Amino acid sequence: MSRFDLFFVLIDECNEVTDYAIARRIVDLHHHNKESVQRVYSVEDIQRYIMFARQFKPKINKESQDFMVEEYRRLRQRDSTGTAMSSWRITVRQLESMIRLSEGMARMHCQDEVQPKHVKEAFRLLNKSIIRVEQPVINFEDEEEMAEPDLENGEENVAMETSEERPEEPTETAPAAKTSLSMSYEEYKTTSNLLILYMRQQEDKEDDEFEGVRKSALVDWYLRELEDEIESEAELIERKTKVEKIVDRLVHHDHVIIELDKTGLKKRKGDEEGEELVDEKDPLLVVHPNFTIDA
Repeated sequence: MSRFDLFFVLIDECNEVTDYAIARRIVDLHHHNKESVQRVYSVEDIQRYIMFARQFKPKINKESQDFMVEEYRRLRQRDSTGTAMSSWRITVRQLESMIRLSEGMARMHCQDEVQPKHVKEAFRLLNKSIIRVEQPVINFEDEEEMAEPDLENGEENVAMETSEERPEEPTETAPAAKTSLSMSYEEYKTTSNLLILYMRQQEDKEDDEFEGVRKSALVDWYLRELEDEIESEAELIERKTKVEKIVDRLVHHDHVIIELDKTGLKKRKGDEEGEELVDEKDPLLVVHPNFTIDA
């Protein structure tokens, strides 16, 4: 894949008008064979044009050089900032691609010199081929609601079945709406990597004796690292809630951390000795052995 300067992803989106036009065109081609194809140039004309254009060896003038450097700087700057992340990092390889594309544009116009307009078109093509992925804002409250729909339905069914047996109780005022707890993807990744790096360091220190990091110990360590930034009790509670949500997401959503909420050895059939499983209120956490931190 490193030989290619441009990558274009074709997305097969369903569109009634477009699908009908494509199907109609394909059927017409098969029905009328090659007679229905209207060509402006013959194949021989195009081959002669390509052979002639290849004879040109365009040179990049000073104006085009400056323009090319500025466009490359823009690509690099945009890749390092903003909410969108490109599918690959912008490196010198993209600059070399821009040079080759600019020279190719000059050959297409049968010119001996690369003009700024050729660089501009090369930049446009290169920019279009770079896939950028918008990183979503992570909303922890929405994920909790999606994770437990069955539990809520079950509680409603039980309430319906037993409503006739229960005496009427005085209605209570509805609790205040919860504030939405969310954070940016970049903040989530930074905090996650920090937590995982600490867990890996603890694992390296204890070697074979390492059983895991207690969830409470991990949260306490993170809050101690931020104690200089926390100015009030309300901010402390908010930070504590956020890091707990991040740990839960790493366990149940990303599957980066393994949660050991039961310890001990289960008795096998026929064994007289053995430890019973113990439910841990403060579970042990271990980083998945196959996980690698993104650079």
